[in-house]
Amino acid sequence: MVLVLGVSAGASGARAMLTHSDQPHLPPIDRCHVPRQAGGGIDEAVFEAIRLMRKSAARRDEFITGIATTCRSASHEEAIRTTAGRNRLTLIDEPVAQLRYLRFTGRLPAEGSVLLYDLGASGLTLTQIDCRTDAILATKRSTVLGGDGHDALLRWLLARGGVGVDLPTSRGYKEALGSERVITVCDPISGRRAVITRSDFADLVEAGIHHSASFVRQMIDETGVHPTGMALLGGCTRTPSIRDELQQQLDIPLIYDPEPEFVSARGAVLLAAERPSARRVRSIRFTPTALRNPEEPVSKRKLVAALAVTATLGGTIAGVLMVDRSSQERGTGTPATPVELVDPPKAGG
Repeated sequence: MVLVLGVSAGASGARAMLTHSDQPHLPPIDRCHVPRQAGGGIDEAVFEAIRLMRKSAARRDEFITGIATTCRSASHEEAIRTTAGRNRLTLIDEPVAQLRYLRFTGRLPAEGSVLLYDLGASGLTLTQIDCRTDAILATKRSTVLGGDGHDALLRWLLARGGVGVDLPTSRGYKEALGSERVITVCDPISGRRAVITRSDFADLVEAGIHHSASFVRQMIDETGVHPTGMALLGGCTRTPSIRDELQQQLDIPLIYDPEPEFVSARGAVLLAAERPSARRVRSIRFTPTALRNPEEPVSKRKLVAALAVTATLGGTIAGVLMVDRSSQERGTGTPATPVELVDPPKAGG
């Protein structure tokens, strides 16, 4: 049997999912998460994930017939395309893959629009899409708070109690709060302990979630279309308190996958199975058509509220968050040819 591989590329690195081409809906044969190295490009994580999954396929004496990789921006697409070399793969705008998987699982509403709420490591991306035509109505991004900021806030709280932990350890504790209500944290050097509850973490991130809810309302005001559902994507939405807060703040039915951080990779798997031999290059656009008039000013009330939240959260996180978000993408040069780029539909197109 032949295999297909789906890869999602994000600020924190790459996630890959390997499965048989006729069984994309079943649990994967193998998967991996390759963190993005400080100062490294997203392409490095993507092709390391592909290498690991190829080794996994070779151990099974099987062949990967299709590879699809999602991209969040034109810069990600260019970096991956430049490094592709002899690799044959399909590049997909991330919302296209997410929508494909939600429709495959039956979670996508048949009518109206869906709002993709993607809370990842570096921030929040909102994308509103028409469910019938798959046209992107609008997209917005906020870097006020994301997974990296949540990690920083948790380390700040622990430091106040005299407990110091590194980033990977604090991230593990944060993820543990997704399933545990109470955890005990230990300083590896001093041995001092601290108890953190799920409610403690909810209080830490409450301001950021309130900001994101305002961000959602602003997008709905701009498009004039109330979503039929909102899909929670990205690893941060695993935290029950975040989902509960969004449910209280917004009058929108929530759509949630048990593994929200793998939705993009699963959508890429489905598209890799449909496009097993990508060979050609064509143009791709990552900027959707927004319905709001670009000349229309943002209301003073919304602007002041956004600035207040940004200043409050920024003041708390400053000096704690040690993540390099300005890593430059690698390389320029002749575009690689064995790559297919899949365009997202555009409103009015």
